[in-house]
Amino acid sequence: MAESMSGLKRSNRCGELNLQNEGQKVTVMGWVQKSRNKGSIIFVDLRDRSGILQIIFEEGKCSDAVFEKAAKLRSEFVIAVVGTVCRRAGAVNKNLATGEIEVVAEQLRILSESETPPFQIEENSKTKDDIRLKYRFLDLRRPDLQRNIMMRSKVAMVVRNFMTKEGFLEIETPMLMKSTPEGARDYLVPSRVHPGSFYALPQSPQLYKQLLMVSGYDRYFQLARCFRDEDLRADRQPEFTQIDMELSFVDIDDVIDVNERLLKTLFKEILGLDIQIPFQRMTWQTAMDRFGSDKPDTRFGMELHDVSDVVRNCGFGVFTDAIAQGGSVRGINAEGQGGMSRKKIDALTEFVRGYGAKGLAYIALKEDGSMKSSFAKFMSDEDMQALIKAMDGKPGDLLLFVSDAKNKTVYAALGALRIEIGSQLGLLDKNKFNFLWVTEFPLLEWSDEENRYTAMHHPFTMPMEEDLQYIDTDPGRVRAKAYDIVLNGTEIGGGSVRIHQDDIQEKMFEVLGFTKERAHQQFGFLLDAFKYGVPPHAGLAYGLDRLVMIMAGADTIRDVIAFPKVKDASDLMSGAPSQVDPKQLEELGIEVSEEDGEEE
Repeated sequence: MAESMSGLKRSNRCGELNLQNEGQKVTVMGWVQKSRNKGSIIFVDLRDRSGILQIIFEEGKCSDAVFEKAAKLRSEFVIAVVGTVCRRAGAVNKNLATGEIEVVAEQLRILSESETPPFQIEENSKTKDDIRLKYRFLDLRRPDLQRNIMMRSKVAMVVRNFMTKEGFLEIETPMLMKSTPEGARDYLVPSRVHPGSFYALPQSPQLYKQLLMVSGYDRYFQLARCFRDEDLRADRQPEFTQIDMELSFVDIDDVIDVNERLLKTLFKEILGLDIQIPFQRMTWQTAMDRFGSDKPDTRFGMELHDVSDVVRNCGFGVFTDAIAQGGSVRGINAEGQGGMSRKKIDALTEFVRGYGAKGLAYIALKEDGSMKSSFAKFMSDEDMQALIKAMDGKPGDLLLFVSDAKNKTVYAALGALRIEIGSQLGLLDKNKFNFLWVTEFPLLEWSDEENRYTAMHHPFTMPMEEDLQYIDTDPGRVRAKAYDIVLNGTEIGGGSVRIHQDDIQEKMFEVLGFTKERAHQQFGFLLDAFKYGVPPHAGLAYGLDRLVMIMAGADTIRDVIAFPKVKDASDLMSGAPSQVDPKQLEELGIEVSEEDGEEE
């Protein structure tokens, strides 16, 4: 039966004690990790979020009643222990921070008993994700997850301290806002007092933080909760947290400067690492040409080679046709992998097909000087040697090629293939942190689905002044004053200089296919505010979850979020989303179809 802790006060957390506390009487509380009964002595590992501490109950050093109670202890019982810190009588446990000491117990209270948990509470659990997430409250007891959650808390604290010292004001923006569906899908919230009308949960605080600049607040930041109804993946959740900021009277270099210093401070205070600033900068086009990605992982080489000119007139139709249709032929050199089996190459071929490529051509250069290729019979020896030279190929290398009429497909397939091979070869060192600014993104991208240009970032991104001349004649050529911060192949943040001139904003809406009426319908409150004096301004937002994920060396952002969702955006622990009381729907004027469960 559970006992009260009345009259007891915890003096220390488990992991805080060491030899300096020898001889002190302490009161510790926590969960039983495990218990070992050796007859006249019982060993208990007591766990709290600070670590594990060994407790011993020894006949003659505690009362018979305490000893009998200790014999009943099981995993995950919550207990309070009063005892004396002693140097370990047995061998030191070098795997524990408290491994040189133990607490010799005098008093014991069982504050709460526990059923046998569905899995063991231990680091690096091999239990299936769906079980761990169903019992997330138990999963969160694991020391590795607790370290991640505590790191996240510390990151938030360091960010707040840094931003405050830099003159930023922390200002909250609304969670219930107007739907502006130019981007990801909104989560909608029906209004009871305005039947038939809906709020949207914010995809980001973008419009409000720009309004704060109009209002003269100069430097704003917020740890903002954001919501996007998108398909999930390892680094994406339907609800997430942004480190959001906006600055007035600045340009790109000012935003980059304050953020490089923020990241330097974070990595020093959280991980004890001195990262060097300024970071490398690379234009979007250079990143695509060299890495096939706008978020390149620069921890290893294996860069793309454009060999279109080399094979333009070769006899291999797959290559020449792609070039004739305005596409390209590009390749990567997997150095030292010339002996890769055909089975593995076939698996890589299937991999690139998942990114739209029709296939994967290869040349395997053997150590003995021989060569094996999937297309050599279609090309002359002279053309093959020219291609190998263009790829910097040498004996032992594996040259892999993708061709397509759309460069977008070539980039996507080879960029992903480069990361896949890098992962297989162990080139993605989690202890290495390579930061990179990617700049000069295209302002617009063509949407085949909508048959129009859409904003690559958002409609308020400033074009580069020298490219404004192309906005009517060649919109795809216009570059944006946008910048992403990339770490180890993951975009951890992005931002831009905003449009603050009426004529440029009107032109932007025109290119995006907005009528003045539609623009005002969606963004009227912002456009009205812009009539009353707008300072030049720019901003940036980080994905806090992604950043902490990389800093913690975790494989998924679920490991740095206390209560995450799974792939279908459901919560296995609470059962959300769920049906609601019909009376609630009636009050909201909503009727649900029983056939498909969709709202009408």
